[in-house]
Amino acid sequence: MSAQNPEPGLVEGPHDPEHNPAASYALEPEYVAELTSQILSTSGTVAQGLSPINGQPLGAIPQSSIEDVEEAFVRARKAQEAWARTSLDHRAEVLLRFHDLVLEHRDEIMDIAVWESAKARRDAYMEVYHVALTARYYARTIHRHLDTERRPGVVPGATRIDVNRVPKGVVGIISPWNYPFTMAMSDGLPALAAGNAVVAKADSQTMLTSLIGVKLLREAGFPEDLWIPVAGPGSKVGTAIIERANYVCFTGSTATGKRVAAGCAERLISCSLELGGKNPILVLKDANIERAAEGAVRATFSNAGQLCVSTERMLVADEVYDRFVGRFVARTEAMTLGAGQDWAIDMGSLISQDQLDTVQAHVADAVAKGATVLTGGKHRPDIAPYFFEPTILEGVTEDMDVCGKETFGPLISLYRFHDETEAIAKANEGNYGLNASIWTRDAKRGRAIAREIKAGTVNVNEAYAATFASLDAPMGGMRESGVGRRQGAEGIHRYTEVQSVGTQRVYPITAPGFVSNELFAKGMAITAKLMKGIGKA
Repeated sequence: MSAQNPEPGLVEGPHDPEHNPAASYALEPEYVAELTSQILSTSGTVAQGLSPINGQPLGAIPQSSIEDVEEAFVRARKAQEAWARTSLDHRAEVLLRFHDLVLEHRDEIMDIAVWESAKARRDAYMEVYHVALTARYYARTIHRHLDTERRPGVVPGATRIDVNRVPKGVVGIISPWNYPFTMAMSDGLPALAAGNAVVAKADSQTMLTSLIGVKLLREAGFPEDLWIPVAGPGSKVGTAIIERANYVCFTGSTATGKRVAAGCAERLISCSLELGGKNPILVLKDANIERAAEGAVRATFSNAGQLCVSTERMLVADEVYDRFVGRFVARTEAMTLGAGQDWAIDMGSLISQDQLDTVQAHVADAVAKGATVLTGGKHRPDIAPYFFEPTILEGVTEDMDVCGKETFGPLISLYRFHDETEAIAKANEGNYGLNASIWTRDAKRGRAIAREIKAGTVNVNEAYAATFASLDAPMGGMRESGVGRRQGAEGIHRYTEVQSVGTQRVYPITAPGFVSNELFAKGMAITAKLMKGIGKA
């Protein structure tokens, strides 16, 4: 979108476009009202959404009360009972219609995502693409994941076992601001495919982006009450969801994730949690330097580092350290920085003052304790209020906050290593284990090293997209980076209960009336040995 040719849903605003062309446009009040009307809210209170691009108001977001959350679950349970009786083919058909609508409305989705999060438009498009891929994947594989499966019975020919995947009921989804479209939608699509309903609370900072997804779900043919959005602070609305859901899917910080897990444990319900990370990238001595430098820029600075799987620690073999760092710094300094809808922008802004404060504090602490800034290191309010330059640190030591604490911003620390055993040990330091990246010309060796890395996803010669964009590949964290997995069979099976149905034919599994229990037991032992002999489980 150019400043001279605004997209539908945008109107001219009062802001001077001299420093930021996108700042001259605002959202149409009618458009915001249409989106926010989907929120279940009777409280009469609103929260004002502001764009981190320029501080401009985006619209009033109605806030949900505890009673609204309760009503959402009442409606969702009723809708879910009917939806669970629909055929898998029908669900797949609606998912594919949603896939098409997402792609058709990609400009609208990107516009709002950029306005609400200040991310680069190229990063916003990745959200559109990922949601469309997710819808198509579960539509095409729904029978593979959910069809009743036959299993061997205890008495071949006489015992039939069917394993069903039945829906949990109503799933509560609490999603973050950093990827406001894909995190709001992608976890819920397999829940719908599995026969569940969803009550969703997106982050308050990016509520409008998530509501576009809800609007398209309904246009695709999903029943209105099958996905109900609520809005409000996590401490209130999020807690109310945890207290009522049959399953909870949460993406956010480790500290909050632990509280979510405790709430679910109290009710003996399951949950999946994708939490924090301090993700490492390993550049081995045989790496293609140019490819590794390009990949490192994406691994570190995509979405201004506000990506759960982005890199914050870079371990580089001593033999190639100087050459690699030179290329990495050069590529970083060549990035186009900005805040707005321009496709040419490589890195957008941080979303809030809180994120900016964290990045600034980590850089200041590291420099004060002896680290060197190779490039970046400055707040750039001339670009956007919370913009911070892509920053590379050298000489980071364990006493610095940036060494072990998650930054979640455009900041990377460099470390030399002398052998691969040392690098693996360094990569596994700390309590996190979400993603890792390994760069080497020997892909087989890279995959062998990956098995030693304590991370839920490891990408060889790629930053994170090889696993993230492969929808059949499960994704999630080890250790304090979370529990459970999204994507693949694991991503839909988490929303189901496994039910075994046994049908016994011919005669029951007990001693006939004319055989003593002792003789029956001996016969069972003989049968067990025979079965072992012919290789039966």
